[in-house]
Amino acid sequence: MTYWTEFEKAAPRISTIFTRRHAAAKNLCMLATLRADGSPRISPMEPVFFEGNLVLLGMPGTTKFKDLERDARFCLHTATMDTMVGDGDAKLFGVVRDLRDPALHQRFAEDFFEKSGMDFRGKPFDHFFVADLTGGSSVEVIDGKYLEITIWKPGRPERVVRKEE
Repeated sequence: MTYWTEFEKAAPRISTIFTRRHAAAKNLCMLATLRADGSPRISPMEPVFFEGNLVLLGMPGTTKFKDLERDARFCLHTATMDTMVGDGDAKLFGVVRDLRDPALHQRFAEDFFEKSGMDFRGKPFDHFFVADLTGGSSVEVIDGKYLEITIWKPGRPERVVRKEE
């Protein structure tokens, strides 16, 4: 399993771009899941970092979480607002793990309340999905002249492909 802290070490370039874009978009990302019929679903979400994990949480009972219950595979894409991707762009691939740990849930609720004011303290979580990353990629425009695509898969170092105009 490759949780966030391991991913940061294994793929520093991609994780840096993901973290930067995640913060710039106020945590907004686009989550791709698979519907029951196998077709793709794209949904906005605001994943958060907590205790070394990238946590995918949201309103219980939503279709995106029903998708993840049925098929744990996902793609998470940083919200791109600049068509020239001047600040980079990143995608993460993986599966979610539903951590059923009430103590972890309550630590998360406490931390989330302190940071956001939203109060989930003392309430049970239907699901607590954390990302187990199976791949990642990023793009950056370098000096306005060429595109660098960085690719990572577990057990391998990041690989950079350069595309010139």
